[in-house]
Parts: sequence; C-alpha cells; structure tokens
Amino acid sequence: MPELEVQIGGRTFHVACQPGEEHFLRAAAQLLDNEAKPIVEQMGRIPEARMLLMAGLLIADKAAGTEDELRKLREKLAEIEARPAPPRERVEIPVIPPQVAETLAEIAARAEALADRIEERS
Repeated sequence: MPELEVQIGGRTFHVACQPGEEHFLRAAAQLLDNEAKPIVEQMGRIPEARMLLMAGLLIADKAAGTEDELRKLREKLAEIEARPAPPRERVEIPVIPPQVAETLAEIAARAEALADRIEERS
C-alpha cells in the first residue's frame, strides 16, 4: 500500500492509500491545504486537529452549497423536461410541376436534333 507525504497548512502528513489512488489523495490533500493555508495565515500556529477541522468545515460548506445548487438545477431540469413538446413545424418542399420536366425533355430533344443536323452537314 503506497504511503504519500502531503503538506496541509504547512505541516507534513504521511498518508497511505490504495495502489493507483495516489492522484486522488494528492488532489484531496491539495483541496484541504488550500483551505488550511489562509486559516494558518490568519490565526498563526494553531493545533493540528483544529486546523484540519476548520479546513474540513470550509470544504463541507462549499460542498453543501454545491449540492444545493445541483438540487436547484435538477429541479429546473425536471420542470423543463415536464413541459409538453412544442408542436411540430410543418415544412413544405416545393415540387417541380410535371410540365416543367416535360418542357425540359422537349428542349433536350430539340437540342439533340440540332446537334445531329450540324453533325450531318459537317
């Protein structure tokens, strides 16, 4: 089982974790250190347990705020999903009238006949 050395609030701690989870432990320790540093800077040297408790409470407060925001977003999403679907829009695609195709066929036939005549004369 790997043992890591992490810094929290200017203090060194040796913590063990499962193999492959080292990066999670380092990330968690960094979060705790980010909260502990300002506490130590403001209050000076305080007992280790108190520093860790206060830093943990700050993180817990942020997590509670995030959970509250997530709950509100889920409620809003459920409200949006409960709305009826908008009516489908009817889209009409213009169709070429049959007489246009017939006219184009006649023009093509005339052009071919002209080309044949010109070829015969050449």
